[in-house]
Amino acid sequence: MLVAFSVTPLGTGEEVGAAVAEAVRVVRASGLPNRTDAMFTTVEGEWDEVMAVVKAATEAVAAVAPRVSLVLKADLRPGVTDALNAKVESVERHLAGG
Repeated sequence: MLVAFSVTPLGTGEEVGAAVAEAVRVVRASGLPNRTDAMFTTVEGEWDEVMAVVKAATEAVAAVAPRVSLVLKADLRPGVTDALNAKVESVERHLAGG
């Protein structure tokens, strides 16, 4: 499964980069395939392991913020691996005319 999520500290002012970095640090330490962009971090793996990472990342932000917002989107396709890269590669092939 792929899970794209965004965890945002609330009640800490406008600067959220340090708190978000703690969440990303948790994701990267998990060893699961992942990618972070300006809006979301996407993680790939099995249900239980991905959800455990999302929970731990959320808890890392909650440790420094009185309130946390979590947005999550999941793509569940049993038997599919490397979807994190394959989906992007498919779009790139279409853009290249192939």
